[in-house]
Amino acid sequence: MDFFEFLDNSVTPSHTVAGLVSAFRAAGFRLYEPMMPARIEPGKGYCIVRDSSLIAVRVPKSVSQFPGFRIALAHTDFPTLKITPYPDRVSCGVQALHPEIYGSPIFTSWLDRHLGYAGVLAYAEGGEVRLKTFRGDKLFRIPQLAVHLNRGVNQDGLKVNPQTDLDALWSVVTGEKFEDTLRAEIPEGAKLLDFDVQLFDAQKAARGGFHDEWIYSGRLDNLSSCHAIAEAFIASEPLENDFAVACFFNNEEVGSTTREGAGGNFLKSVLDSIVPNVDALLASNSLALSIDMAHAVHPNFPQKHEQNHAPILGGGIVLKINSQKRYASDVYSNARLKLLCEQANINCQTFVMRNDMPCGSTVGPTVSAALGIPTVDIGEPMLSMHSIREMTAAKDHADMISLLKEFYCEKA
Repeated sequence: MDFFEFLDNSVTPSHTVAGLVSAFRAAGFRLYEPMMPARIEPGKGYCIVRDSSLIAVRVPKSVSQFPGFRIALAHTDFPTLKITPYPDRVSCGVQALHPEIYGSPIFTSWLDRHLGYAGVLAYAEGGEVRLKTFRGDKLFRIPQLAVHLNRGVNQDGLKVNPQTDLDALWSVVTGEKFEDTLRAEIPEGAKLLDFDVQLFDAQKAARGGFHDEWIYSGRLDNLSSCHAIAEAFIASEPLENDFAVACFFNNEEVGSTTREGAGGNFLKSVLDSIVPNVDALLASNSLALSIDMAHAVHPNFPQKHEQNHAPILGGGIVLKINSQKRYASDVYSNARLKLLCEQANINCQTFVMRNDMPCGSTVGPTVSAALGIPTVDIGEPMLSMHSIREMTAAKDHADMISLLKEFYCEKA
């Protein structure tokens, strides 16, 4: 699965899951929802989809009474601007769309960008509700105010009011509503019932740096982790006794407490359908890697990092530790991760947040607490996290794939 194509095509969580399903099915995985125990065959791979979340399972060669589980966790969503149900606004000869903030994007990064739009449409046809994932082919824009009209912007900084300053200009005044354009995406005669549409950075992913050592793209957090897990998982072979599991959850950026999120029952329901008494096995004979991007130290702002725990781009994967348990890492899971890195010959950096700054979180603590499975939080170091355009190192992405291949191989 080409990394750059995956980044360019995964413009919403639904598109992300569609791309992952396509890759897994091409590798011979069977698509089931829900997965039933009678369908499980030794050595086979399965995909289970719940809306914009996906769980892939590879069954061991022989299913013993006490199997282990090797689980990798990531999320399919990213900070964005979602189009509101009634978004249309008209002002000064243009039609604009009013968005609602999803997650915590850096507002200024959305200004003066080529913005696409995509999402899911719900429509009635033949007395049934049907869903369609679509991607529009037009570009919108949120223009900045000229410096001549905002003379203090370079001295005072640009301040963005998300309620008034982020309306996206999409058309001259025609009287047409945005919903009218969406109806053209569904079958003739069908009735549009609802939509979940978001804006996205339409610029393609690219290599950067004098030696092409960096990757510039939208949505690297957390598509980079999704891609690494999928690449390693598809390349792996069935294990002798352990189940290999790859989880791609939606809604991490807004807390995970949804039916598609890590705080829902999706993963537990899948594991329960595979093995009875799974709780005891998860606590004693398993390991989860929670994989989300990590903060690389910024060369222009090194003081923002704890000086002895400041990962660098290209320096290897990052172990994330937080004493307030915003990360799931603990002394045992940390040790398992360090041993795994040694086996894969991969450098491991460590991130700890400064005491005078709040720490973010991941799906790791949520899953670890719900299942009782030892879990370690790791990620690729990156800059510009939650910007519309982010930056990571190609070497670190390759290292993450190598680490996951080691995780999913027999000797791990």
